[in-house]
Amino acid sequence: MTGTIALLGGGPFVANDDLDRRLIAASGAVEVVVLPTADAFEQPRRMIETAVAWGERHGVTVDGRLVLRRGDALEGAHTDAVAGARMVYLAGDSPLHLRSVLKNTAMFAALEQVIANGGAVVATGASAACLCDPMTDPRGGAFTLGLGLVEGLALLTESETWSPERLHRTLALANGFAVGVLATGSALLRSASGWEIVGNAEVHGALIP
Repeated sequence: MTGTIALLGGGPFVANDDLDRRLIAASGAVEVVVLPTADAFEQPRRMIETAVAWGERHGVTVDGRLVLRRGDALEGAHTDAVAGARMVYLAGDSPLHLRSVLKNTAMFAALEQVIANGGAVVATGASAACLCDPMTDPRGGAFTLGLGLVEGLALLTESETWSPERLHRTLALANGFAVGVLATGSALLRSASGWEIVGNAEVHGALIP
């Protein structure tokens, strides 16, 4: 692994500017591909508009890709754009939809190619949780199958919105894998040098190197 996977607790394009600047610099990105896939049933175009304003703050252009259905994840123009990117940013709050769109597709392979090429794959909130396997199931807080870009880790994102009882119940369900508890503004980074905890993230259990 030569690139970086950045798993952010929440606040896409508004709450992580210092870390975003660092990731842009480290990846050498002058353009960031944005995938609002997990916002397909909300306002994906508005997410891209927010990303464009974020890019203006950080001196990069944004290539927003409306990869909203499984067919989009197989389209060559989209997959080529992602595979050749130095930085890709996933955002949106429906991890189940993100999983259904990307699982076992050319688009997921393109994300793996970004990492192999030394670039950065960044995801926030529920989208970050979906990149992991296991994945936290938003329907009840148990664990289910995720995309597996990161294995042996589940995430509880936007943890400031979770009650102590819900956090306790979900953590108690973990068996044989690590769980990261990420508030908005915190993150876990995985790179060739290993794991890094950013902000007030908590990790329960051992992370796979």
